[in-house]
Amino acid sequence: MLHFTPVVKLIRPKQWIKNVFVLLPVFFGGMANHPASLSCALLVFVIFSLVASAIYCLNDIFDMDYDRSHPVKCHRPLASGAIHVSQALMIVALFTVSALLLLLLLPVHREQVALAVGCYYVLNVAYCLRLKDYAVIDVCIIAVGFVLRILAGGVASGVMVSRWLVLMTFLLTLFLSFAKRRDDVLRMNETGRAPRKNTVRYNLTFINQAITITASVTLVCYIMYTVSQEVMRALGTEYLYLTTIFVVLGLLRYIQIAVVDEKSGDPTKVIWSDRFTQLVVVGWGLTFLLLIYFKDNSLSSLFSLF
Repeated sequence: MLHFTPVVKLIRPKQWIKNVFVLLPVFFGGMANHPASLSCALLVFVIFSLVASAIYCLNDIFDMDYDRSHPVKCHRPLASGAIHVSQALMIVALFTVSALLLLLLLPVHREQVALAVGCYYVLNVAYCLRLKDYAVIDVCIIAVGFVLRILAGGVASGVMVSRWLVLMTFLLTLFLSFAKRRDDVLRMNETGRAPRKNTVRYNLTFINQAITITASVTLVCYIMYTVSQEVMRALGTEYLYLTTIFVVLGLLRYIQIAVVDEKSGDPTKVIWSDRFTQLVVVGWGLTFLLLIYFKDNSLSSLFSLF
């Protein structure tokens, strides 16, 4: 008999926050106030959440023997014996079939969204089976997964995804993934045991340089996005550059967490627990919201001061 708590731990609903990337095309495209576009994007959000949970289950099945010897991962439901492999496979099947059924509810562009979701599923199964063992390739696959999210969200909602959004998504998630790998390297240096098979192909010098490069290129790309004539015309505002303040603060804060606090092992946990990061994200979102969706004269006068 399945118990609620182990199942929740297995499917990791807190990780569903990553699928918010599905909603970015609607938000940046100025279509968040269009019910049809927003409802399609939210449906794709649910689909990706179901697929992601199925992938987490598969990953824990493949890593079960390794997790049992890990000081932290040994408490995972499969490694601890709280859930049997057959039960986990049932959950995988249930979530996968549910995602497929929800795909049928999409009123438009069903095939294109199915292609993006299918690519995400196959890529992550390959990641779980083998590709996660290869350094650099592993973080690139994670970043591509986020790009597939925004492409699916854009197609479902009828919003053209700009090249800037694709680049920023790939670069930002690459930055976060390298920061996460930094914690693995620190743990390896302390214990002499690699948390992942590919950790031996990383070291602090390489990781620190990778974090610096990806953070810098992400920031430059974002600035170019905010001052792009194409983007300013599409969104109807010339004050997007003001949101760069929050991006700089967010990147610096995460680097501080990674390098000074050495607690960047789980980006999702950082988002749920770090108040400064939460304030930065909320401030960035509210500023974008005001610039795109509230373009009255008084607000324009306020931003014109800058």
